[in-house]
Amino acid sequence: MHKLLHTLNRYMPLIITIMVMIMLFQFMEKIPFSKYLASMDNFSEKYTNELLYISVFLWVLVISALLHKNNMLPFFLRIGFFMDILDRLTNKTKVTEGIEKIKEDTFIDSEALTYALKQKIIGQDNVCDDISSQIRRRHALVRRGKPIGVFLLAGPPGTGKTYLAKVLANELDRELIHLDMSQFSSGSYGLSQLFGMSKGYVGSDSYGLLTSGLRDTPNAIVLLDEIEKAHPDVLKSFLTAWNDGFITERSDGKSISTTQATFVLTSNSATDRLTQLHDIYKDDPDNLRSAAVETLKEAKFAPEVLNRIDRIFVFRKLEGLDLARITALEIEKMIHNYGLKVDSQGIDPDIILSLMYRFQKMGKSSSARDMVRSIEDKIADSLIDAKKHNASYVSIIEKDDGSIKAKFTTAKA
Repeated sequence: MHKLLHTLNRYMPLIITIMVMIMLFQFMEKIPFSKYLASMDNFSEKYTNELLYISVFLWVLVISALLHKNNMLPFFLRIGFFMDILDRLTNKTKVTEGIEKIKEDTFIDSEALTYALKQKIIGQDNVCDDISSQIRRRHALVRRGKPIGVFLLAGPPGTGKTYLAKVLANELDRELIHLDMSQFSSGSYGLSQLFGMSKGYVGSDSYGLLTSGLRDTPNAIVLLDEIEKAHPDVLKSFLTAWNDGFITERSDGKSISTTQATFVLTSNSATDRLTQLHDIYKDDPDNLRSAAVETLKEAKFAPEVLNRIDRIFVFRKLEGLDLARITALEIEKMIHNYGLKVDSQGIDPDIILSLMYRFQKMGKSSSARDMVRSIEDKIADSLIDAKKHNASYVSIIEKDDGSIKAKFTTAKA
């Protein structure tokens, strides 16, 4: 019986069509067509010109529609009724090309992204290779329902974890939502700041930092800096975002999608052990991840959070020339902040070596950025003076007495 009903349902349109045709045939037999044909003939003779005009008008409409569909409509007709809204208000061709480009942009060029990251992230080539391939693969996935990726960047401070997230957002042309998780160490306060205040309380008329950010830019890179410093209740609130693909704004109960977002977490936990693991498993990413997860669990990282992380990238400690490169780049960045450029080989090598020595002597309590700030205090007046004299390029040198001086020129040496 079920099979018969299925067959009837399949051929039901054909059966209905046949029945309608039989009904029309029976109805037409009872109509005196000769009488109506005669009256129609008289009507056509009486209104021949009018019918001709209507026929020509309809044919013009049909031909115009076909020409417009194939983009062959003459320019003088591309106005008013025949004109597309985009043709009238903007350049439709460029809009069409732009839409196609937007579709193509969802496919990430892994090699180009890797190259761009390696140019700015010093000493972490393995991380740059791995995260680029992960980003490319996850952007190409058809499935949604979860964020594009949830990545944990772990390792010693000053190795480029936070900077990588910023560079990634810039290279992918995404907004960066940067959240310092040490500011959310209090459970209730942290939740209200991130996800909004519950309805009825003061501040419930505005969205939280995270919910408003993802509402306005759903494809953003969300940087959760120093994730281990957040309150456990705050961390648990992210599980829905990572597992189910949405977060809830507490002020009005609306769901905000996280399926287009990429979450990047950074952590300084267990840096010594993770550095050892990196040296042991540097050519075996799967075992490195397993060992890193166990290490982070021992460091009191919540297991439910680690289970939602798609990939853990371990940053190695910077040494030797990599540390020298970081120091030189930080000095260049500091000089750029004054609107100046570094002359060719304009940084005295002794300054870099001196900073590296101080960096290693101070250990974990320092970073290359802190060292450069100490130089800025000594040459800030010289840089300001160079700016006043409309200089373009500067060189910084260390004198015999240990003092640092900036020299400036108006042209590159």
